[in-house]
Amino acid sequence: MKEFSESHDDPFAPHLAALAVLDDRGAVVGWNRRAEELLGHPAAAVIGRPASEVLVDPCDLPAVREATASCRRAGGWFGALNVRHRDGQLVEMGLRAQPLARDDRIREWLLAGAPTADVLEWQRDRAVLDGLYRRCPIGLVVHGPDLRLLRVNRAIERFTGVPAAEFRGLNTGCFLLPDDARMAVDRVRQVMVTGKPMVYSEQFVRLEWDPARERVAMVSSFPMEDPSGRILGVAEMIEDITERHQAQRRLALLDQAGSRIGTTLDVAETARELAEVMVPHLADHASVDLLQPVTRGEEPAQALAGPVVRVGAYGVGAQQTGPPHPHGEPVEFAPGTPWARCLAEGRPVLEPVLPPDWFSPDGRQGTRTPDLGAHSLIVVPVAARGLVLGVMTLWRSRRPDPFEADDLTLAQELASRAAVSIDNARRFTQQQQTAFTLQSSLLPRAVPDQSAVEVALRYLPASAAPGLGGDWFDVIPLSGARVALVVGDVVGRGIHAAATMGRLRTAVHTLASLDLEPDEVLSRLDDLVNLLAAEQEAAGERPTGEQVVGATCLYAVYDPVTGRCSGARAGHPPPVVTAPDGQAAPLDLPAGPPLGLGGLPFEARDVELAEGSLLCLYTNGLIGEQHIDTDLGLAKLRAALTRPADALERTCQAVVDSLVPARPTDDVALLIARTRMLPPDDVASWSLPPEPASAARARALTSAKLSEWGLEHLAFTTELIASELVTNVYRYASGPATLRLIRERCLVCEVGDSSHTAPHLRRARTTDEGGRGLFLVAQMAERWGTRYTREGKTVWTEQSLTGTLA
Repeated sequence: MKEFSESHDDPFAPHLAALAVLDDRGAVVGWNRRAEELLGHPAAAVIGRPASEVLVDPCDLPAVREATASCRRAGGWFGALNVRHRDGQLVEMGLRAQPLARDDRIREWLLAGAPTADVLEWQRDRAVLDGLYRRCPIGLVVHGPDLRLLRVNRAIERFTGVPAAEFRGLNTGCFLLPDDARMAVDRVRQVMVTGKPMVYSEQFVRLEWDPARERVAMVSSFPMEDPSGRILGVAEMIEDITERHQAQRRLALLDQAGSRIGTTLDVAETARELAEVMVPHLADHASVDLLQPVTRGEEPAQALAGPVVRVGAYGVGAQQTGPPHPHGEPVEFAPGTPWARCLAEGRPVLEPVLPPDWFSPDGRQGTRTPDLGAHSLIVVPVAARGLVLGVMTLWRSRRPDPFEADDLTLAQELASRAAVSIDNARRFTQQQQTAFTLQSSLLPRAVPDQSAVEVALRYLPASAAPGLGGDWFDVIPLSGARVALVVGDVVGRGIHAAATMGRLRTAVHTLASLDLEPDEVLSRLDDLVNLLAAEQEAAGERPTGEQVVGATCLYAVYDPVTGRCSGARAGHPPPVVTAPDGQAAPLDLPAGPPLGLGGLPFEARDVELAEGSLLCLYTNGLIGEQHIDTDLGLAKLRAALTRPADALERTCQAVVDSLVPARPTDDVALLIARTRMLPPDDVASWSLPPEPASAARARALTSAKLSEWGLEHLAFTTELIASELVTNVYRYASGPATLRLIRERCLVCEVGDSSHTAPHLRRARTTDEGGRGLFLVAQMAERWGTRYTREGKTVWTEQSLTGTLA
């Protein structure tokens, strides 16, 4: 009220009001000239006398006493009473009383009075002004000639969220974003300069602290003039017409959704597109939860209950999207929650205003708001062909206005349109997953245990290519603690390519078990590919994809005892080797022809690798993408492999991040191996002459070494194995025998010679004096076999370190 009491028209202003001072007993102790003019009593006639005696008619004494008691209780009073004029007439006056404290013992009261007609007129003017600035729903802003704000009403305060008093003295357009503030200043300046009003101009308004929320205002501006025509400022009437524009935006949102939702045949991507369309035009946060079978490409059951998976979520700013359960984790909604009701009934749920205690910390039950500021909720079913596929949830937390019926109708329409795209994507996913299940069943599921290398693998299928690819990789443990590393790529796409890949992979495993040299393995594979192509041609098969006529392959064998790697390639990109010092370069392996050409030889090459080196094998999809040159891709691959000491999984991911786009156009198989060396103390080797005493010598050497290794419990069986194998060399081969023991995950016993004659396991008759040696070896060992080299052959056995047979 203070801002109005200082007005020049205030009848209680000191220069306009009749003023009297009464002591605590009601006697007049002060009287001003205006009181004398209005009531006719000179000061000398009233000072010192009781006011009730001079100024109050006896009939009005009860009303005066009641007003006095109320004034003492409240410490002040305002109202209307009859006051007696000097000539005896009664004058109705508006009175205001307030205490005056002179010291602790004496109190006085100041009475200010004015004719009731003047008070009522002033109150009406004051009510109009008060209504305009405090209660009018249309905003009022008064600008001074210097474009500073003089005054705003409460509607502007509600519109901006800033107290009206804080606007005074600020520049025009304060609290608005720069572009919006510039438009407001230009409009006021134009009215100020021209003196012509501007009526019904629309402006988009965004506040500095809430730039994401856009409002629309209808502004009418007019100049304020004094009687001489001089412009004193500009007044603006501002009306919020945001709702009108929201209706128009809803129609635009429907049109926008048609072009943004369903751009791919991917269930999760379509769900994300739906969530992103909703924010920020309709909601602050949006999430899409689909029934678990839908995410797998399956058709949901008629029963609507079941686990759901969050596949799409989007929110404004940095706020959390507030999932009712972890993203991607299947969860069942608790009964009675809006989501459970929506799924069970297939009908939308609108909660315009959420109660303050609605928040529950049990997020897994689906009763958790995005944050403590969330105040409004919509849940609508995502349904197509009469089946509910899931639910879409919309929240409002930043926007103060709650959801309404029009918002619910719009959300239903958008969810219904998106559901058709999601269902189409689901069907496509079902077909793709059937195909990829075949492919994944043909790929290795885990890296086998072995001591030669540490391995990291990646297989990335093409995202948009038609059909399946034929890329594969393998890690195959070999005898003597060695390991074979394989990467291959079947030409063509589709089921035929995947099936051919599986047949080639099986063939590689079979050939690896024979311990063939890398070039020999590729020669055998080449024969197999030619046979497969001939079978297809003879059967007259015409697959929808490209005809499978060939393949590429890289086959390498690493020996952790010697540190040597032997490899050969058939039309495949060369592997990249990174030395422990970080120098990365392609391994110089002869470039053999692709598999399937037939009749051309393959060549293997041996290289020595230091312990801790990285050996990177890959298919051409890694460096041969359409968007990069092959040489550039190889250079980027080398750059990503220059930190051999890093964790292998991190290095593998760095290669993928550097070379593989978000949506690769070709399958990518990647295998990175870090080489290890067996400690010299775990390997023992001896050369034994071709004489009968060598068998005893082998037993003695074996027994001593096993005692040194703490494997005395294996001494008997190992001595027997070594003795029999060395005896066979003396009897059936020529040249010295080489005995080698290796301690790693198992105990390996090897005996080599220069002969290429294969040992045979046979059943000896009861009358035979020999022929049981190899049979005993096979019984004592878990595994045994023979591998051939250019210098001869090696017979090997493996025993469990625990001494028990598997």
